[in-house]
Amino acid sequence: MTFIELIIIGIGLSMDSLAVSLTSGTIRCVTHRKGLKIALFFAFFQALMPFIGWLIGSSFKSLIEQIDHWIAFSLLFIIGLKMIIEAVKINPEDRKFDINSNYVIIMLSIATTIDAFVVGIGFGFLIDSYQKILIAALIIGVVTFIFSFGGICLGKLNRFIKPRLAEIIGGIVLIAIGFKILVEHIYTH
Repeated sequence: MTFIELIIIGIGLSMDSLAVSLTSGTIRCVTHRKGLKIALFFAFFQALMPFIGWLIGSSFKSLIEQIDHWIAFSLLFIIGLKMIIEAVKINPEDRKFDINSNYVIIMLSIATTIDAFVVGIGFGFLIDSYQKILIAALIIGVVTFIFSFGGICLGKLNRFIKPRLAEIIGGIVLIAIGFKILVEHIYTH
């Protein structure tokens, strides 16, 4: 995977965090310091989950090497579609939470990174070394931090991208990357 592809994946994966951050930024009690803490938690978990998923995926690689591109495509497609469906179906008013609670921040961090865990499983078939997965995880974490902190700051302004639109865009990006992986593998083999 190229650096640009990893940044694009990071952007796609960070859309859930961006949506939560935009919403959090609209809450008056969220200071920049609190926003920094939220963004760090989101980034940490977003970087950790692909690594954990990669450990699992890479252990099964030899068993399913012939269909690994289909698995990576399917996982990205399903995650992207799930993000789009949730963005369309779940009413933003139903997503209320107390962002001042550390427990809530940790739970949101985990909830917004389940997709990154599944993508990490797909990475197990595409990335072949600890060094490469650590770089990928770091890139995803940095992108998530930027989007999360930026989302909180923009949410404070209360006039930028709507959380629902961010999730839809993230879903589309992940589906597009899945198609790219599939097409590249089919045409190079």
